[in-house]
Amino acid sequence: MRLSALCLLTAGVLASCAPTPPTSAPLRSVETYPDYRGVTIPRVVAPLNFMCVSDSVDAWAANLSAGGETLSLGGWGRKVVIDDDDWRQLLSDTTARKLDVEVFFRANGEFSRDTFSISISDDDFDPYVTYRLIEPGYEVWNAIQIVERDMTSFATRILADNASLDGKCMNCHIHGQQGRTTLFHLRGKGGGTMLFRNGELRKVALRNDSMSGGAVYGEIDTSGRYGVFSTNVIIPALHSLGSRRLEVYDTESDLCIADFDKRRMILSPLVSGDSNLETFPCFAPDGRSVYFCSAPAKPLPDSLASLRYSILRIGFDGEQWASEVDTIWSASREGGSASFPKVSPDGRFLLFARSANGTFPIWHRETDLKMIDLADGREVDVSPLNSPVSETYHTWSSSGRWVVFASKRADGQYGRVFVAHVDESGTVGRPFVIPQRDPESDLLLLKSYNIPDVSPRPAPFDRSAVEEICAHLFLKTEDDGHIESIGGKSDHVCIESCRKL
Repeated sequence: MRLSALCLLTAGVLASCAPTPPTSAPLRSVETYPDYRGVTIPRVVAPLNFMCVSDSVDAWAANLSAGGETLSLGGWGRKVVIDDDDWRQLLSDTTARKLDVEVFFRANGEFSRDTFSISISDDDFDPYVTYRLIEPGYEVWNAIQIVERDMTSFATRILADNASLDGKCMNCHIHGQQGRTTLFHLRGKGGGTMLFRNGELRKVALRNDSMSGGAVYGEIDTSGRYGVFSTNVIIPALHSLGSRRLEVYDTESDLCIADFDKRRMILSPLVSGDSNLETFPCFAPDGRSVYFCSAPAKPLPDSLASLRYSILRIGFDGEQWASEVDTIWSASREGGSASFPKVSPDGRFLLFARSANGTFPIWHRETDLKMIDLADGREVDVSPLNSPVSETYHTWSSSGRWVVFASKRADGQYGRVFVAHVDESGTVGRPFVIPQRDPESDLLLLKSYNIPDVSPRPAPFDRSAVEEICAHLFLKTEDDGHIESIGGKSDHVCIESCRKL
C-alpha cells in the first residue's frame, strides 16, 4: 500500500511539490541529524524526523517501507518531517521488523541518494521520560524546569518550574518502576522532597538528627514503600587541568533508607561514618539488597586524581541493613571509578558509568557506560552505547528491554536523551536520540536534558500542585521557620504539607 505524498511549504513561499529526483542519482552516504542508521526503535515511538547537516541542500525526497506499507515524501529545505498519522500507518503491520529508508538530497542542483535500515521492536517500552532542563554549567542552576515527554508523540508537560518556586534548585527526579510513587528534591530555605505516594503529593524532610544532611541521590523500590538515598555534602570546584572545566566531589556521604509507611529513616554504621564515602545507591529488583558506590575517604580536593569508587552490595530485610558488605566491582582491580549502578529489572545485569576518577561523571569526557552480568561477574560488551564524550544518568525501562541515558555526543557540550534496545542476552543496539517534531530543535536548544528517568505512565502531578504546596510552605517558613514533625523520634520523617490528587 502506498501512502499519500507530503509536500511541504518553505516559509513565505507558495506550496509546490519538491523536484522529482532521478532514479539514477549517485549512491553516497549523506550526513544527517539525528543519525538513525542501524538503530532499533519501539514500534510506538514518535516519527523519526531528521535533517541533512549540509547547508547547501535545498530539496529532498524519501521512500520509507515497512512490511506492506510504503510512505513517499518530498519537500523543500533540509528537513525530512513525517506526518504523525502517516507514520502510524507505516508501522501498523505488526509483522514488519525492519524499516527501509531511501532518501534523496539535492545540493547545488544535483541529487544524491542514500539508503539505510532501522530495526523495529515490539518489546514493552515505557513511553514517559522525565528530565531536568538546565544550562550545562555550575553557575546558572537558577533556571531549571522538570519536564515530562511522551516519547510516542511530541507532547511535553512541565512538572515543576523553579521560576515560580522562589528560584530554588530542583534535582534528582525519581520514578518508582511502577510509576505510582515519584519524587524530586527542592533545595534551599523551605526546601525538602516532593513525594507523590498513595494519591497524595506531599513535602517531606528525608533526614533525622543522626544524619549529616538530607537525601540526595536515590531510588524507590518496586513496592513504593522504601526509598534508598545517599546524603552528600557536595563541593563544586573549577578545574586547572587542560580541557576539564569543573570537578564535583563529596566531603561527606552516607546511606539511609526511608520507610514511607512508618515515616522513619533506617541507618547502619556499615554504610555511614567518616572512613568511607558512600553514594549512588539503588535497590535490587526484589528490594532485598542495595547496590552502591564507595571509596576510602581522602583529603580533598588534593587527592581527587586518586579518588576511585568501587561498587558494593549490602542486604536489607525490610527492617534493617545486613551485617556484611560484598564487593561487586573493585576500582583497584578494574581501574577507574564507578558511578550510578543500576540493576536490570530481572536482576541479571548491572549497568554503571566508569570514569577515570571521582564521583561526578557528567564532567568527565572519558566516562563510558559499562555492564556486568551479576551471575558470573563477566563484563558485557555495551560499546554501542558509548562515544568520545560522556555517557551517564542511565536508567532501565520496567521491561528491561530498553535503557535510557544522557549523552553529549551530538556536540560535546549539551546532554541529550538517548534510547537503546537490550535483548535477553544483554546485547545492546545502537542508541537513538529521542525524536523531535523539528529535528533541528535540539541543536538550537542551549540547555541540557539532565537525569532522565522513565515510567510506564505519566507523573501523577503537575506544576500547579507543586506550586500550591510550595506557596503554603514558603509562607510558613517566613512566619516562624517551624517544621512540624510526625512521630517525635530522632528517626522521624518530617511532613510539612500534603494534597490529595
